[in-house]
Amino acid sequence: MNKEVMSRVEKKRMADPKVVQHVWAAIEVIRNQKQIANMDRISKYLSRVFGMHPKETARQLSLAVKDGLVVETLTVGCKGSKAGIEQEGYWLPGDEIEPQAEGSKEGEQGAANVRSPACPPQEWEAESHDWYCFQCHLPGDVLPCDDCFRVFHLKCLSEEGRPRDAATGPHWQCVFCRGSKKKNLSKQEMCKYLRFIVQRMKERAVDLNKKGKDTKHPMYRRLIHTALDVSNIQENLTEGKYKNFEEFKADAQLIVHNTAILYGVHSDQAEMARLLFSDTCHELNELLLCKNCFYLSNARPDNWFCYPCTPSHDLVWAKMKGFGYWPAKVLQREDNQVDVRFFGHQHQRAWIPSDNIQDIKVSVQQLQVKRSSGWKKACDELEVYQRFLKEGRFWKTKLEEGSGGCGGGGGGDGGGGGGGGQSPSPRKSQKDVNQRMDRTARMVKTEKVQVSDMLERVHGSKRTERSEEAESSISSTSNEQVRQMKGSQEPKAKKSRRTPQVEPKEEASDPEPEMEAVSSSQEIPVLFAPPPPEKQSVSTQTKKASGGSPRTLHRGTQTSSDAANCHNMCHEKYTKVFNEFKERMKADNKRETERLVREALEKLRGEMEEEKQEAVSKALGGAQAELERKCKQVKDKCKEELLDEVKKLVAQHKQLVSQTKKKQWCYNCEEEAMYHCCWNTSYCSIKCQQEHWHADHKRTCRRKR
Repeated sequence: MNKEVMSRVEKKRMADPKVVQHVWAAIEVIRNQKQIANMDRISKYLSRVFGMHPKETARQLSLAVKDGLVVETLTVGCKGSKAGIEQEGYWLPGDEIEPQAEGSKEGEQGAANVRSPACPPQEWEAESHDWYCFQCHLPGDVLPCDDCFRVFHLKCLSEEGRPRDAATGPHWQCVFCRGSKKKNLSKQEMCKYLRFIVQRMKERAVDLNKKGKDTKHPMYRRLIHTALDVSNIQENLTEGKYKNFEEFKADAQLIVHNTAILYGVHSDQAEMARLLFSDTCHELNELLLCKNCFYLSNARPDNWFCYPCTPSHDLVWAKMKGFGYWPAKVLQREDNQVDVRFFGHQHQRAWIPSDNIQDIKVSVQQLQVKRSSGWKKACDELEVYQRFLKEGRFWKTKLEEGSGGCGGGGGGDGGGGGGGGQSPSPRKSQKDVNQRMDRTARMVKTEKVQVSDMLERVHGSKRTERSEEAESSISSTSNEQVRQMKGSQEPKAKKSRRTPQVEPKEEASDPEPEMEAVSSSQEIPVLFAPPPPEKQSVSTQTKKASGGSPRTLHRGTQTSSDAANCHNMCHEKYTKVFNEFKERMKADNKRETERLVREALEKLRGEMEEEKQEAVSKALGGAQAELERKCKQVKDKCKEELLDEVKKLVAQHKQLVSQTKKKQWCYNCEEEAMYHCCWNTSYCSIKCQQEHWHADHKRTCRRKR
């Protein structure tokens, strides 16, 4: 590394921020015990609580003093064996202004011997750059960015991010500042898409906000240069401060940086923050892959998977291992793999080899698929998608009209009478509009007699309230059309009394519920302008053609009774239109509620099924273990009983053998003997003696005669 680059390197801090927090805790505990926080006490505390070696404690404490995170003082003891002896003590920054020595009394000499901190308290807020590397979150020699607060170790920078004298000159930007120059989307679109990511971040970052959120703590600002959490990111998003995705990503990484400094680089909280950042990057990649898919998959309107994207995705038959061919959209291709999302209930995604991909034009007979109920539903959804694609019904059209921006942006009430905005329904030609208006004028004339009786019931305050209600409900569109009428009407039209033209409700060409809300807001053509003081009049209906100037139909001068009848009839028409719109909204809301309830029930059923299977498996495992345990007990018991029985039998056998040996037995018939003859011969009876005597024994008998 050349000298110019090395000259830009600064030494901000050297002490480990995690160890500094341990030292702060030790000093606070010792000071609360009315003792001087000297090296010996701090070392013993850190060794007992955090397991730190005394040498490491001394080294980190000296570095913390150099960094200005701990203040070293000379204090005179007031009690114990060191009373009156000057000794070194350590303080938290800011506490050294009012020193308190050992005991209830603090010598004023201690205040005179306080060493000034490396950084005065007022300089903490004025620090322009962070103190720790934004990549590894550790102290050391760092290179500051010229456009932001971040600093980096030279070894932590990639080859592309390192400064080059010939290319960068004296000005160097970090990778985050370079990425912030990119322009992705407008602020309104950024808010519309990123709010889903922020919502997921809030759900996953609950544990991270339990500690470190106290940004008002004086010691918090000593370590954290730029405090930020998910709520701050949401505020920045609402205020439209993000110009591109790189700035949003940098703020998400700043949460990781602050968490690693507070809890330690290898702590569980830092790992949670890294997982949060990884999930955020994944969501951003999905957003960059396809904005329409990202929005629809998060907003989940009805038939959300059936709306084509811009540009539309390729349709294929995809086959996963162990399954048949299934209709799917192609999201991206990499090498020999294809990222697809399947049609059907779950809309699952998978990477499929190119060999298992077939064009959607291939017939089902060639694929030889099993037509299950799920497969049929997926094909039905595919047909709806193809129909939408053929009709040119893109979700982009509706989003451009109904998008409200970031919590207060306009765009929701601009679909009233103009022809400049896009609409889901096809445009009408000028000829059709004129014919419809003529037909409506004739209908108004024939209905005058029918509404004459109704006019008497709606006189006075009731009619005034209805008029105010109708005018207030369409005020945003009425003002715009009145301004158009003032610039387009001829002098003759200004003098004549204007008559409302009630246009019958048009049949929307789009049957989808998502489009009904937009089309119905454009089917209210009759609007009233404020009447002049000298006479009462009703505004003239104005319709714009797709490329021509506004045309105005005028009725001849009528009596005040006719004007009142028409006015009343128009209110009746408005009430009918509004009631129909209200009913449609109720039906849409009911369908949406039923869909959400159905999805929630399916999710609960799935969870209950999983819990049931888990409980059954646990019960089976427990029963199996209990059975094995009982079998083992029975076997052991049987073995013990068998050994006892064998021992008894052996003892009994020995006893019987012993008793048998003690008896004498007949030499002739082997029965128990009663008559003794000689040393080894006995008989049970005289008969046996005589038989044996004559047969053999008289020759061998040894009895003395």
